[in-house]
Amino acid sequence: MTNTIWYENVEIKSFDQLNKNEKATVCVVGAGITGITTAYLLAKHGVNVVVVERNQIGSATTGHTTAKITAQHDCIYHELISHFGKEQAFQYYKSQEEALTKMEAIISGHEMECHFEKQDAYLYTNEDKNQKKLEKEFEAYQQLNINGEGLLELPLEQIPIKYGLKMREQAQFHPILYIKELVEAIIHHGGRIYENTPVYDIDHADHRVVRAVNQHTVICDYVVIATQFPFYEGEAFYSARLQPKRSYVTAFTSNKSYPGGMYLEIDKPKRSLRTIRMDDKEIWLYGGESHKTGQYKNEDSPYEILKRDAKQTLNVDKWIYQWSAQDYETLDKLPYIGRLNKKHPEVFVASGYRKWGMTNSMVAASLITDLIMDHKNPYEELYRPTRFHADPDMKQFIANNSNVAKEFIKGKLEGNSNSIDHLTEKSATKIKHNGQTVGVYKDASKNEHAVDTTCTHLGCELNWNNSEKTWDCPCHGSRFSCEGNVIEGPAIKPLNKVDLKK
Repeated sequence: MTNTIWYENVEIKSFDQLNKNEKATVCVVGAGITGITTAYLLAKHGVNVVVVERNQIGSATTGHTTAKITAQHDCIYHELISHFGKEQAFQYYKSQEEALTKMEAIISGHEMECHFEKQDAYLYTNEDKNQKKLEKEFEAYQQLNINGEGLLELPLEQIPIKYGLKMREQAQFHPILYIKELVEAIIHHGGRIYENTPVYDIDHADHRVVRAVNQHTVICDYVVIATQFPFYEGEAFYSARLQPKRSYVTAFTSNKSYPGGMYLEIDKPKRSLRTIRMDDKEIWLYGGESHKTGQYKNEDSPYEILKRDAKQTLNVDKWIYQWSAQDYETLDKLPYIGRLNKKHPEVFVASGYRKWGMTNSMVAASLITDLIMDHKNPYEELYRPTRFHADPDMKQFIANNSNVAKEFIKGKLEGNSNSIDHLTEKSATKIKHNGQTVGVYKDASKNEHAVDTTCTHLGCELNWNNSEKTWDCPCHGSRFSCEGNVIEGPAIKPLNKVDLKK
């Protein structure tokens, strides 16, 4: 069983399902940190805002992040300078640093107790080729006046390195305690929030009409799509321009004191480390094992691999939590933030954070709020969702869609087991039933749950994720429970259930 540390002993206000037709100036779809922050900024400006969320507030990636508030987004700045030039690379850095400053101001202004604290951020390597890569990244820091330092050792002595790179004065916090306060502020300023309300379409007339699965609507002037993968693409082709990835986190106590800092290894497999103090315990968060959703190759569970690694180096005392998260990567590694496209300028999107959603959520909320309020924003062009560069976008576009095509065809052609007679508890297999591919899961009580494993988004064949007991789409990242209910991703409809007795 997996559980995340961020909901431990935290009660966040719950809201009813949308049970009537609503009217608003802005409808925000998605109540993660991006949607909630956007609604908060708009409501503070006196804008009439309605938020609708498919599940519960913060229940997706926001509640499963490692919650680093940092502009150190892996090795990115040398690459940005190479592809886009120094000016745009600096704009990216400046927008992320401004996001950190804005978040700190909100936390201070509301006197939030959300475990916010400044920490230095570190990248490190033990490989010669990656040492050269980090040295080039440090050169980029110097070109962009980033407050950094090259290192030959880390404060955390358990981790030896060939080379490291520090970015000073970054931060970390508790994301659910943070958005809990923002939710209270939204309500205080007259905003309305609805949970358990999946939406599936936007109609365009004199106003935008956001349609919920339960047939209620929100009539509005503007729509903000903050659903990680845009539920509405509007001929913007996000299915061809976003790649889903999952990563995993384990949490434990240690018999060693922690020297501070947030750490990310750039070697493969990558590892991430930070701590948080809760209930007088210092809890270490150790993550990694990133992979394309629905395409995990190792036979061992990613959690078991992380635990094995941590035991070897980090003086583990007691395991406490483990959880996973999903995020999307764009063609050029910069998020898509802004107007959906020229055809639908009143619809805004924020997606493709590449696992750096804490600062990018504030970048997105600020940029979209400015666009709705008709204010100038210096980062509009940098994050424009309709951008396309010959380099690196074309190469990545071909790679992404070749992978999707391969998975689609493989899923339709691969052979399946002909029997479930030897299926053990808490495991699943695929079988052919009446000419149809069916996924069968046997639960702890030996009940069998059979579903059509064709993804209800665009028809790819799902793969079984044994670590999390889910059916995952290797094409666009939709995920379903063993009973076929949608968990996350672009899919709206559940999987069709199959009666094996027929």
